[in-house]
Amino acid sequence: MKNLLIGLLLLTYVGSLPASQDSDFLIAREAFQSGNTKRLDESAARLKRHVLWPYVDYYQQRMLLRTSDTATIRYFLLRYDGDLVADRLRGDWLKVLGKNQQWALFDTEYPLLVNKDTELLCYHYQRQLDRRDISVLPDIRALWLTPTSLPDSCTPVFQSLIYGGQLTAEDIWTRIRLALEEGQTGVATHINRYLSGNETLNSADLNNAAKNPLRYLDSLKTIKTRSDREIVLFSLLRLLRNDTNPTYVQWLKVKNQLTSSDRSYFLSRLGYRAAMRHDPRALDWFSEAQNSTQLYPPSDLILGWQVRAALRVGNWDEVLRTINRMSMTEQQVDTWRYWKARALLVKGHTLNANTIFIPLSAEHSFYGQLAREELGTILTIADKTYRVNSAEITAMERKPGILRALAFSRMNLRTEAMREWSWTTRNFSDAELLAAAEVARRQGLYDRAINTANRTVAQHDFSLRFLSPHREMLRKVLQQHDLDEAWVYGLIRQESRFIADIKSHAGAAGLMQLMPATAEWVAKQLGIPNFRQSLVVDINTNLRLGTYYLKHVLSTLDNQPLLASAAYNAGPGRARRWRDNIVPLEGAIYAETIPFNETRDYVKKVLKNSMYYAKVLDHRHEPTLKQRLGVVRAAK
Repeated sequence: MKNLLIGLLLLTYVGSLPASQDSDFLIAREAFQSGNTKRLDESAARLKRHVLWPYVDYYQQRMLLRTSDTATIRYFLLRYDGDLVADRLRGDWLKVLGKNQQWALFDTEYPLLVNKDTELLCYHYQRQLDRRDISVLPDIRALWLTPTSLPDSCTPVFQSLIYGGQLTAEDIWTRIRLALEEGQTGVATHINRYLSGNETLNSADLNNAAKNPLRYLDSLKTIKTRSDREIVLFSLLRLLRNDTNPTYVQWLKVKNQLTSSDRSYFLSRLGYRAAMRHDPRALDWFSEAQNSTQLYPPSDLILGWQVRAALRVGNWDEVLRTINRMSMTEQQVDTWRYWKARALLVKGHTLNANTIFIPLSAEHSFYGQLAREELGTILTIADKTYRVNSAEITAMERKPGILRALAFSRMNLRTEAMREWSWTTRNFSDAELLAAAEVARRQGLYDRAINTANRTVAQHDFSLRFLSPHREMLRKVLQQHDLDEAWVYGLIRQESRFIADIKSHAGAAGLMQLMPATAEWVAKQLGIPNFRQSLVVDINTNLRLGTYYLKHVLSTLDNQPLLASAAYNAGPGRARRWRDNIVPLEGAIYAETIPFNETRDYVKKVLKNSMYYAKVLDHRHEPTLKQRLGVVRAAK
């Protein structure tokens, strides 16, 4: 009842507030960010009836948090109980309580917090250790193995375990190795202070290796200490990031001075990098790593690339063996379920393969579609459609959190809009998610509409998951280039979620995310007079430029949407290099062995999207996903 009344009031206010109220809110927000209490208070006085007043109230409470009494803070939390601003202030307050070790209040408030971060998690661990609660020890050990820097609140937690003997010198070296593998030399040096005696990391040698790993290895005479071994491995991994062969030459010089476990560790990383470069030696190095003592078993990431290397050469026995070595959690990822089933199928175990394919085929993913096709069925969506009615939409439009998210969007504060939207919809039913998605669609917030509709579990509306705005405009340019509408929509959905003015950190802009140089080149090809980069976010201009470039890429890459999709994301040169040099590759194997995580994910989603768009747009006689993937001819 409280939220309904608030929603009705906010709905009344939203339509009547002058535009200057948004300006006042932006002033208040900037004042909060800069710590200007006086200016914040001045703006707040004019914002009592604004839809985003709870945030203004939060800004004021947050700036006074360290001097506020408990009653004032709890009154705020009660006033906005269930809202994101309450959870944010509770999290801020808990950090103050943890730092001051006010554990009685911390114990009361921490279980009520929804959004917990690592800093608060470590305060929680501090408290549990004070209580001698050993149940948290496995979680702390797992956190210890983080290769990057952690908040200061974690230091007392780790020190307690180190001084108590629950974290050993070997555990410390393990984290040093993990940090060095990620290039986090500062973290490794910081952790080094927990080692004692002569067996510590030599900081001077580490700095030299970081500056010039090749020079360090050439100058090394003998490997005597643990520090020497770790820095040698660090140097080899630094070299390995750039090239395989020079690193392998250095490896042959030092390998006999390393332990069997060290050799296994490096060889698995050598195989990993080689697999990413599609080097045929990768499987041999993975095998050699397994033949050595493995004190540091390969991660799921490395095992994944061992599977991919096996796929490239058609070694299905190795595919099956390696997937079975993964953690149980990783084995449940749709990627590895599919390839395990494929390996079983090749080996003649059809029943076992179908046991995997059948549940996988019900999932709305790239591999779910491929599993469906392995079973001989086609994609259907009509029987799963749920249409929200006007009453559901009206009720959704009145929800305070939805109104706040829309207000943030109106002011182009996308991050705040996304957080408020995600919070408000986090426990929604399928019907509520679809109603929220429809509200977003009507407001032109296509990214929110798609992402919200994507979250439904049993009731779906694929026309919301796969929106098709600007269709008439797109059709005109598609006819000029003879491009598949479903594929182009699938690509735009992945590129921008149909946000017309979006810009990436790399500088790509608009619906089809064109880089400045690409846009300028295409504009010249099309003879667009007086072209300037600001035109790229114009919908019609962006579609003209993007579809021309996409057609150009497609025509230079065997007219294969798979290769063109990879090229659109990572460049035509890379898309060509990722082919096999000798034999043709099944399209799905080419896609799975793309070495860039972003591009691999992108290509699979674009092609999955195209299948759904073909259904939503009611295309006839569309190819299957396997047909879209095709076979990628050899590079030579």
